[in-house]
Amino acid sequence: MSQTELSRLDAMQQLQAKSATQTQVAQRLDLSVRQVKRLWRGYRRDGPKALVSQRRGRASNHQLNAATKAEALKLIQNHYADFGPTLAHEKLSEVHHLRLSPESVRQLMIGAGLWRAKRARTFVAHQMRQRRERFGELVQIDGSPHAWFEERGPRCTLLVFIDDATGRLNHLQFVPAETTWAYMNATRDYVQAHGRPLAFYSDKHSVFRVPDTQSGGSSGGGDGVTQYSRALAELDIQIICANTPQAKGRVERANLTLQDRLVKELRLQGIHDLETANRFLPGYREDLNRRHAREPRSSQNAHRPLGSQLNLDHIFSIVAARVLSKNLTLQYNKVIYQIQTKRPHYALRSKPVVVREAQDGTITIAYKGQPLAYTIFHQQSPQAKIVSAKEVVTLELAPQTKTAKRPH
Repeated sequence: MSQTELSRLDAMQQLQAKSATQTQVAQRLDLSVRQVKRLWRGYRRDGPKALVSQRRGRASNHQLNAATKAEALKLIQNHYADFGPTLAHEKLSEVHHLRLSPESVRQLMIGAGLWRAKRARTFVAHQMRQRRERFGELVQIDGSPHAWFEERGPRCTLLVFIDDATGRLNHLQFVPAETTWAYMNATRDYVQAHGRPLAFYSDKHSVFRVPDTQSGGSSGGGDGVTQYSRALAELDIQIICANTPQAKGRVERANLTLQDRLVKELRLQGIHDLETANRFLPGYREDLNRRHAREPRSSQNAHRPLGSQLNLDHIFSIVAARVLSKNLTLQYNKVIYQIQTKRPHYALRSKPVVVREAQDGTITIAYKGQPLAYTIFHQQSPQAKIVSAKEVVTLELAPQTKTAKRPH
């Protein structure tokens, strides 16, 4: 007999000895008087065995059907052998319409040796930061290099834009590597779809921040500002660089989730190239948001409209400041350009101009906002390029791109 049953036996013996009333026994056992009367009738009729549970040794009425167990395990072994129990349960429920709980799937996978129970992780305390109140008030951005297509395709990087207030994945995009142009294109798509957020929260990648502001850096035009941060400034979007990965934990956790779930989803869909994957991402992103996103504390949307005064083609370009020589020449990216003008040469000598390079390689030279005609005077042979460590693997695996055009 269990301890509960032994307590009931002791109570029945007290009733038999008339040392306690049924009301007192009911209070002591936390039962109703009616239940005590039922137990007392069974005890007088059958003795102590009447107090033993009749369900002992019998299968539960809620036990999973053996045929359902066998079907679920077969599907898991054939299609979802390396899936986690939660994701495998979602696929069994949504794709195969099998009704079983996530814990049942977990136990099936443990029994079949497809999953091993994990030890609880040691808790590490980090400084807590409350979510922002409004949608679009802070958007965490990051690039996640990974073998997204496993052995079916090349390694690439997934750019992730996640809203801090809601946890919504606002934009996902596969790119060959984390580059200035990749972030510019992704940000352009983002602002056209949602508007301008108040701030982006990123890591210290050289796309967002020049490490040594004394040297300026060629990517930022010599002023200690990167091309991407300059573009955000023109859009009135603040860029904040986190000091540690834990500080931007929301996007880091999203990366881990995507590296598990998205990789498997791409495998199930038979996707192995960037173009097809990027067409698949919007629907997949909405499905994840439906499952995991939450409502913000404030109903106000902090995104601001673009406005007709913003020229995105100019904003999302490479911008460099130059000063014209006495011969009205300037050098940009190892090419010497000579200005062609009908006005006297001395009028433009030593004047500051702005060079803009579009993604297709088109060069525009402007003085006080007005474009200037030019010819290419001399073009140097290409030299060795300095790249970051993150780009080395991608440069080795990616096909060579064509040389950007530089029209006269």
